[in-house]
Amino acid sequence: MSGMSSTAADATRPLRRDARRNRDLLLTAARTVFASRGLDAPLEEVARQAAVSIGTLYRRFPTREDLIDALFADRLAAACDAARQAADMPDSWAALVHYLTRVGELQADDLGFNDLVGMSLPRAQAAEASKRRSAELVARLLRRAQDDGVVRPDVEPEDLTLLIWGTAQVIRATRDIAPDTWRRYQALMLDALRPGAAHDLPCPALTPDQAQQAMIALGRPRCSRS
Repeated sequence: MSGMSSTAADATRPLRRDARRNRDLLLTAARTVFASRGLDAPLEEVARQAAVSIGTLYRRFPTREDLIDALFADRLAAACDAARQAADMPDSWAALVHYLTRVGELQADDLGFNDLVGMSLPRAQAAEASKRRSAELVARLLRRAQDDGVVRPDVEPEDLTLLIWGTAQVIRATRDIAPDTWRRYQALMLDALRPGAAHDLPCPALTPDQAQQAMIALGRPRCSRS
C-alpha cells in the first residue's frame, strides 16, 4: 500500500506543477486584460492571452470574483498601506491628500482596480474585507482632519467614496487623451472639503447602507457575466 501511495503521489506532481503554471499564466494575462479594459473584460480573452482553455480558467477560478480576489490582493494591500502611512503623518490635511492621491494613482494605472474601488462585489470576499479595512482607516483620517479644523465638519466618509467614484469616471474618460486630468478633478474636489468657503449642503450624505447598495448596483452588471 505504501508503494502505491508513493507512486500515486509521484503521478500527481506534474499535474500540480501544471496547475501552478496555469494559475500564474492566467493571473499574468488577467492583470494585462483587466488593467486595459476593466473588470467586465471577457474571460475568454484572459484565457486566450494565457494560452489555456476557458475550461482551465474556470477550474482554477470558478467565478470572476475568485479571479478578482486573487488578482487584486496586492493593489488593495497598497491602498491599505497608503492609509497606514497617512495615519503616521503629523499634518492631518496632508495625510488625507496623501491617501486619496495614492489611491488615485493606483486607479489611473489599472482600469480593473479603478472599477473595483468604486463597487462592491459581495462574493469577492477577500477584496471586500481589504476594502473594509481601508475604509476604517480612512474614516479615522477624516475625523482627525475635522478635529483639527482643516476639513468641514459636515463631510462624511461616504462623501469620500463619492470622490473616488468621480475620480474613477474621469480616469475612464480621459486616460487615453489627457491622463493627468484626474489630478485636476481631485484637487478641485479636495478644495470642496475645506471649511473656509463652505456653504450648507442641499441634501444629506449617503448612509453607509445606501453607499453599500449603490456600490453593489455598480458591480452587478460587470460580475453577473462570466
